Amino acid sequence: MTKDRPTGKRQVIKRLAISAAALVTIWHLFASFLWIAPPSALREVVPGDALQEYMIPMFGQSWSVFAPEPINGDYYFDVRAVVETDGEVEVTEWIRATDVEQSLATYRPFPPRAAKLANSQASTLKGEWESLSEAEQEIVGLNYFKEDWDERMTETLLEVTENEEQLLEYLEAEQRATAYATQVALAIWGDDVVRVQYQVARQNVVPFHQRNNRNAERPAIQPVPLGWRGLVVENMQSQEEFASYFCSAPLEVCQTDE
Repeated sequence: MTKDRPTGKRQVIKRLAISAAALVTIWHLFASFLWIAPPSALREVVPGDALQEYMIPMFGQSWSVFAPEPINGDYYFDVRAVVETDGEVEVTEWIRATDVEQSLATYRPFPPRAAKLANSQASTLKGEWESLSEAEQEIVGLNYFKEDWDERMTETLLEVTENEEQLLEYLEAEQRATAYATQVALAIWGDDVVRVQYQVARQNVVPFHQRNNRNAERPAIQPVPLGWRGLVVENMQSQEEFASYFCSAPLEVCQTDE
């Protein structure tokens, strides 16, 4: 007794499925190579922001854990808010979002990739902030939260900037960071939040040459001082899903009805 051979139609479907899987695999390997490799003109073969949008946030990776430039510091993302309830205004305490997310990854062999959100935002924003001039850094350290605050801040920065392209990259990073801080604040303190303030910072580890010194202390924290900001809600984001994820952390910070 012999099995029936696949019909011509089934063979075509099978070959198409195999070809599609092969193309997806080839694209993923090529995209990963471009993303991990040092930046070069080769990245231009992928038009626009398609490479970044594909790799971030699900497939982002780098060789920074290896020599000669291993990771040698921690990033912090702290958030606080102004909450207005029945006409009464209250400033909350600072919450370190990086610690909350880290608790989601600690002792888990398969941690959620989202547990790196705060760390990634802090690293990116600090790098962009350091590229600003002293005048620009002074401006972003002021409070902007009243009506049309983002437009007014941008206009003020454009008046003093000497590198508009670099400034726009900073503003994009701050927009994402403010949107993240907004989600954190709403998840913790609820819908009565009217504005947020966040501070990102880096702290280096004990220098390698002092690794055997029991009295060695970590270098001072390098903060990025920013003023109060209005709330930012991006298109397509889900506050409910974010709150469900963030508030499920072992490090409990969210308010409950109990």
